[in-house]
Amino acid sequence: MRLARWIIAGSIPLLLVTANVRLVMSPLWLQVEYTRPGFPADPFGFTTSDRLTFGRSAVDYLVFQQDIAALGSLRFEDGRPLFNERELVHMRDVQILTTWAFALAIFSGFLNLAAVGWLTRRGDWQIARRGLKHGGLLTIALLVIIVTLAILGWEFFFTGFHQLFFADGTWYFLTSDTLIRLFPEQFWFDSALAIGGLTILEALVLIGVATRRGKPA
Repeated sequence: MRLARWIIAGSIPLLLVTANVRLVMSPLWLQVEYTRPGFPADPFGFTTSDRLTFGRSAVDYLVFQQDIAALGSLRFEDGRPLFNERELVHMRDVQILTTWAFALAIFSGFLNLAAVGWLTRRGDWQIARRGLKHGGLLTIALLVIIVTLAILGWEFFFTGFHQLFFADGTWYFLTSDTLIRLFPEQFWFDSALAIGGLTILEALVLIGVATRRGKPA
């Protein structure tokens, strides 16, 4: 029973974060970001419409597991490739990372449901509730730390993330490269805060649901 509770609690942060990452990886979020007041304009000439079109192509490549040719075939009006070889290599790496992350989240979700179901069938719903509550608390604790790091030291946080998940030198780009023009640093800062804020809010709701009846877990 203790193992089941740990499985429930431990899977909650991953499930909530990946769900919100998926929400950010959407045309809706691109629309929100590119059209909001204060979002930095592209100094090299992309219009908001260009960003929405090309940004969606990048998101679709990741979400729908497209072949890299879907991005490699895109061209500027003068015939030049939209993404250079270094950018295409990075996008392949990002697709691999997101694929594994979502697969791990799905696996964790099945474990979570199995643990909750097993405890419920045994009549140990209180233990399941405790696991959900502790999972929410664990999520909030982790996200408060991460969001604080992001706010106080964004450069350190951003660089550390890339150094952790990508080979050195594969994620450095010129300001004139398409990936930077579509997704400037402000985009990632806003996305990180959105993911963190939504996750904390969802964790609070989960804690409230888990403690709604009877004595707090």
